[in-house]
Amino acid sequence: MKILFYDTKPYDKESFERVAQNYPDISIEYLNTDISARTVALACGYDAVCVFVASDVNADVIKALSNCNVRLILLRCAGFNNVDMNAAQKYGVTVMRVPGYSPEAVAEHALALAFAVNRHIHKAYIKVRENNFSLMGLTGFNFNGKTAGIIGTGKIGAAMCRFCHGIGMKVIAYDKYPNPSLDFIEYVSLDELFARSDLISLHCPLMEDTYHIIDLAAIEKMKDNVILVNTSRGALISTEDLIKGIRMHKFAGVGLDVYEEEQENVFENREDDILETSVTSRLLSFPNVIVTSHQGFLTHEALEAISQTTIENAISFEKGEPIEQNLVN
Repeated sequence: MKILFYDTKPYDKESFERVAQNYPDISIEYLNTDISARTVALACGYDAVCVFVASDVNADVIKALSNCNVRLILLRCAGFNNVDMNAAQKYGVTVMRVPGYSPEAVAEHALALAFAVNRHIHKAYIKVRENNFSLMGLTGFNFNGKTAGIIGTGKIGAAMCRFCHGIGMKVIAYDKYPNPSLDFIEYVSLDELFARSDLISLHCPLMEDTYHIIDLAAIEKMKDNVILVNTSRGALISTEDLIKGIRMHKFAGVGLDVYEEEQENVFENREDDILETSVTSRLLSFPNVIVTSHQGFLTHEALEAISQTTIENAISFEKGEPIEQNLVN
């Protein structure tokens, strides 16, 4: 089976080559460029393409893949909101994903963001580097004894629940489908979660009913000095409303590993560029906001799990026995 990888970073190639050497029937070529209407023709002659979370796999791209006889789109990520599923169905292209590579990796990053914005680690780091050892502006609060509100209790959300419980927090959660393994948490309505939580962490997929689940109305229901963390999908939060909430002094801190405008920025070095819009720049201007570049997944363990599962998806598809829980369509 011949697979063409788009938007390949060095850590992707290193991880996949290490795993792929155990599968001689798999042939992989790597491209630095991402998939698009201009680059999709490069997939002709391949059986499958492999893309990541920021790739825009729209209807035109899928039609072109079908014309090239590409039968399979491999997502080396859990989310699939970047793929036009109606087009995939229409053109008979199968989509497979990696639903659970390392839930702990993302949950650990979410907790790290919460700790960092609460204790102003980013500000303290810069101050000390400038020989400023003053403690002014660095006061946080104890998480122990406070309430964590977790929105979405799938594998990543469940890991976050366990971590918060482990540091002595009371954990409440909102999910349409409660997780029976989490017997130490209390499921509540979304409005109650907003009202009671000292820390709110988002771990739900981006769907029609979760788009902008955090808007101005939701923010106004939250406690003052709440901490908000998002390591899931940027469009769960209305950025304009978030900025209004920050200016209202609603948040003690905001930690974002994802944000609405990340499509052009994520995984790219743009330090010499002038950003086209001001929304991301405005977020970065606030002293109580930390933004990271969609790195929640980036651990050695997670990369290995992504590589292993992606190649197993390809092999199972080739055998005509695709792994059911990894099928998107």
